[in-house]
Amino acid sequence: MTQLKSELAASVEFQVKWNSDHAAHEENFYVDRVHFWRDLLPAKMKAALLESPPGAWTHTQLKAGQGVDAYSSRLVKALKLAQVDEKSLGRAVRGGRFYPRGVLKDVGGIFPQNRAPFRVSTMNGHGLTADFNHPLAGRELTLKARVAGNISNKEGRGGSCLAVEDILGVGPGMQARANGCPTDFFYPGAFEREDPARDTAFYQQPRMVNHIDTRAMEVVSGLYGRVLKKGMDVLDLMASWNSHIPGELELKSVHGLGMNQEELENNPRLSGFTVQDLNESARLPYEDNSFDAVICTVSVEYLTHPLAVFQDVARVLRPGGVFVVTFSNRWFPPKAVDVWKEAHDFERMGLVTEYFLQSEAFKELQTYSMQGLPRPDDDKYADELYCSDPVFGVWGVKA
Repeated sequence: MTQLKSELAASVEFQVKWNSDHAAHEENFYVDRVHFWRDLLPAKMKAALLESPPGAWTHTQLKAGQGVDAYSSRLVKALKLAQVDEKSLGRAVRGGRFYPRGVLKDVGGIFPQNRAPFRVSTMNGHGLTADFNHPLAGRELTLKARVAGNISNKEGRGGSCLAVEDILGVGPGMQARANGCPTDFFYPGAFEREDPARDTAFYQQPRMVNHIDTRAMEVVSGLYGRVLKKGMDVLDLMASWNSHIPGELELKSVHGLGMNQEELENNPRLSGFTVQDLNESARLPYEDNSFDAVICTVSVEYLTHPLAVFQDVARVLRPGGVFVVTFSNRWFPPKAVDVWKEAHDFERMGLVTEYFLQSEAFKELQTYSMQGLPRPDDDKYADELYCSDPVFGVWGVKA
């Protein structure tokens, strides 16, 4: 393998960990081309990456203000409700939510085409407080990195990221509550759908297809491999023909609950299954304390009564049991609830986190994201999309 030098570029995987008041968070980024002379990484990390063999992790602690711009009270502004163009936005703004700055009027430095986000940190009947800080401003971060491959064999120009803040981009931090207050996801109509008909008709036809690409499926499987343990009894909630559980993981049992019998019959991981529409009945057909873990893969966006489902999941979990929810940015639009479709990817992690919190049945919450991995060459979208489908996860332990 080519010896890594500062004049060369390579693919680098970054991992950022941070904590909010209610959860621990882990963000993962695969950056295809990092140039070790031109890109502005922390000096100690850059030196360690150049000195370490490919694949070896190096890490550094970033105090508040080092990873992203420091939090500034000058970037928090009191505005009148009339300064928000809710007509162009298509909906009313709500507390804790993020919106593009371009919907604001008569605010210095803001123009209609500005898509950078701001947060409505508080609201009252007359106005709102708009926070223009980066969502991670004021947070201490743990940054890890490793050379993941694709080391260039000649000197060249360019690079993919300019600084830590460019790696983090827009998104990480949005999943945390503002000022410790619940985010207002539960507005009237939030859980309505484009197709309000019963789901039994929509899911009557089996769909033996993958809803995320194969690399994203590997990420989901890897995450389940971290959380699930040998010998567990597992419930695959809203299951289909693939449970995405590592093949080498020996479990005592895996029971599936889904919408289509033929899909469930073709799932080789299942020890048994039940056909049930959770939007018709959130009560799970199992005894209390039946499972060590419950998983839900790329399906939570279809729940119209999520809090009831989360509460009943806690009922069927054994003490110390874990509930893991994973999702991406692909779904069936007619059946996804309104709040899911209009939220940012990382706000969706906040929404699922809010399900856990407001169910009052879970503790030790964690969130996870993986972005930027190359899309598999054999994927049908390989010619259109360079990056693999992002993967997001939220999990908690039964309280």
